[in-house]
Parts: sequence; structure tokens; C-alpha cells
Amino acid sequence: MNIGVVGAGSWGTALADLLARNGHQVTLWAYEADLVARMRQTHENDLFLPGIRLHDKLGFTDSLAVVAQGRELLLLVSPSQLMRLVFRKLLPDLDDGTVLVSAAKGIENQTLMTMSQVLEEELEHAGRKADLAFLSGPSFAREVALGLPTAVVAASEKEAVAELVQQVFSGERFRVYTNDDVIGIEFGGALKNVMALAAGIADGLGFGANTRAALITRGLSEMTRLGVAAGACPQTFAGLAGMGDLVLTCTGDLSRNRTVGLELGRGRSLQDILGGMNMVAEGVKTTISTYQLAARLQVEAPITEQVYKILEEGKDPRQAVTDLLQRSLKAEVQ
Repeated sequence: MNIGVVGAGSWGTALADLLARNGHQVTLWAYEADLVARMRQTHENDLFLPGIRLHDKLGFTDSLAVVAQGRELLLLVSPSQLMRLVFRKLLPDLDDGTVLVSAAKGIENQTLMTMSQVLEEELEHAGRKADLAFLSGPSFAREVALGLPTAVVAASEKEAVAELVQQVFSGERFRVYTNDDVIGIEFGGALKNVMALAAGIADGLGFGANTRAALITRGLSEMTRLGVAAGACPQTFAGLAGMGDLVLTCTGDLSRNRTVGLELGRGRSLQDILGGMNMVAEGVKTTISTYQLAARLQVEAPITEQVYKILEEGKDPRQAVTDLLQRSLKAEVQ
């Protein structure tokens, strides 16, 4: 297929390389013109995925028109808080019939919309229609780029579209399952980043495996409650985009969100931590959205609440853990 990839962070770059290795004609768009020039020369994304040789046939551009025009499939991997802006800019050059696949994981701060809702709203405003799918699951970009075995899920309300994405992305070391629960897949991918911040904070405080296991398990319960209240299927959260991605992001050393949490637990300020990163930790912004969404849906979300207070109100992490443990006692299953 003729495919455009919008967003040359580590995940967008890894997926573009994967698609090129699968035999597709792929062009990767980056905002930074100097990065595009270097990638053309060296076939390496030295800013976001250093040390990985990209496929020789992978193309690069800093033009949204070039990456959008004439594509059978367009993969959108912009940070979630920028998705609307970038998509709005490329819409005029988007061909009718292009399948849109989002691999971004987050909830928009201003509207509390998932990426599917953002894309659908922008398409409606433009008087356009397109088939949409969403890719999520436990998948560190560097491991995918290194060809390590990985399994993810493609979700679409149309079975044929999910199966198309499954065929396009699947390869010798990359397995794709299908699902029709779009909202569940998106909530799993977004909310696990909030829980990874919590797990990182606990690790940074020096707490042990017991604490991490408790946070992962109760975090899954919280994610499921929120997702179901928004219309998701509860079984989705036992799958790759739920439990799978949650475990990976809460325990893996390559997790940006866990890393931010670790540094917060060690006493560094959020501003200082983010100032030293060149990649986006989606969970920081998603925590704000999730906290507000929980209030809107009237769903109890104690882990999200404490992470929000640490990030936005400067609450002491040790006090946050104490407050979590000293809440009123209850049954595990409500």
C-alpha cells in the first residue's frame, strides 16, 4: 500500500520502519525540517530513535501535503494534545477513501475527547468521511524497531477496516489482533499512562514489588470503571490494550511515563523533569483529562486523583500514598 505516517517521534518512526519492512511504500512526516534532512542522509532518527538503521526505502518529508496526498492509508502518530491541530492542517490534502489509523494514546485536555472523537468531529466539520481505525497495545518503539516479538490490537467499528489494518501491519515479529471496541481500546491506551506515573512514583519512593502489584491491579480496576462508564466493553481491559499495555508501561525501563514518576518519587520537580526530555510523556496531560472525566462520569478514581494532586497541586508523593491506603475499607469487587 501507499502509506503516509504523520509524526516522527519514536513510535511513529518505528511504525513507519515496520511498514516499510512489510513491503509498503511509506513516507514519514516530521515537523522538524533539519531532522528530515538528516534522516534522508543517514536513515536514522537521531533525535527520537537513535542507533536504529531505518529501512532503505522509507521516505521522509516535512510537508503535510506530501504525506497526505495520494495515500491509501494514513497513520497518525502526533502527540494527542496536538492531534486536532495537525489533522486539521492536513485535511484539505487528504484524498477521499484514505483509511485513517491513529496510534496516539491520550485524551484531549480541552474537550475530554478521545482521538477517535477528535478525528470524527474534525471530519464532520469539514464535511468529509473516512474509515477510522486505532492501534494500541504493549509496544515500546525501540523494541518494535529492533524486531523483537510484539502483539498489539487494531480497533474499528467496521470489521473489514480492522482486518485491513491487521493485514497491513502484521509481520514476522509483529502480530495484530482485531477488536470492535474503539472506546475501550482508546481508554486502555490513554489511562495506563496515568497508572504508569503512579507506579513510577512508588518505585521512586523506594517501595517494593508489593506496592507495584497493588497499583497495577487497582489501576486496572480504575481504568475499567472509567471505560465502562464511557461505553467500553469491560473485557477489553483484560486484553492487550488494557492489562497488556498497563503491565508494560508500569514495569518497563523504556516507559517515559514510569520514568517521570520515578523522578517525581525521588523528589525532582515536574518542570525540571519535563525540561530534560525530548519526547512526550502522554500521561502528564492525560492525568488532567482523566481526573476531569472521572468527575464528569461520576466514577471513583482514587489513583488518578492522587497523581493529579501530585502533578497539579504539588502534593507530597508520600502523603498521596498514605491517603490512598487510608481510604475507607471496602469489598474488592463492587
